[in-house]
Amino acid sequence: MRNRPIPGSTGRVRAMSLLGAPVLHSPCDDVTDFGPSLARLVEDMFATMYAANGVGLAANQIGVPLRVFVYDCPDDDEVRHLGHLVNPVLIEADGDTVRGPEGCLSLPGIEAGTPRFDRAVVEGRTIAGEPVRITGTGWFARCLQHECDHLDGRVYTDRLTGLRRSRALRAARRAPWARTAPAG
Repeated sequence: MRNRPIPGSTGRVRAMSLLGAPVLHSPCDDVTDFGPSLARLVEDMFATMYAANGVGLAANQIGVPLRVFVYDCPDDDEVRHLGHLVNPVLIEADGDTVRGPEGCLSLPGIEAGTPRFDRAVVEGRTIAGEPVRITGTGWFARCLQHECDHLDGRVYTDRLTGLRRSRALRAARRAPWARTAPAG
């Protein structure tokens, strides 16, 4: 039996910022107010992530330029990792570099083999302002690095080179959402 509500169950689904939106390409601001509006943002982020069938979501992906992300992501051993980080900082990324399939809710339907380290350590805070340190391996390490990149104003296609980058960006230009997406 569950003692606490399911993350996102009281949140509202927000519109997704898509590739090209300025909010995705600028570093996010640190959170300074750990009040009810932050808790509401995190709830809305979980609701939006689940509605889009994602495993992670950064605040700027819903147009909010704050250093916050949520995740519900398995690692390579199928252990589920569920939570949020406020003002996260990637403090370690090491181990083997693995080129694996990566997608993004801000580039729906597009995926490319993207190099990431197999281990990542992120420090940040909870919505209550308590310090937290998260270590991830495998797929979860990829998720942590991907979401930290978002908060630094990067999308995964920024990590691609050569033909992989060309193909992903061409697919993004041709995607139906690229022609109908608002600029912000």
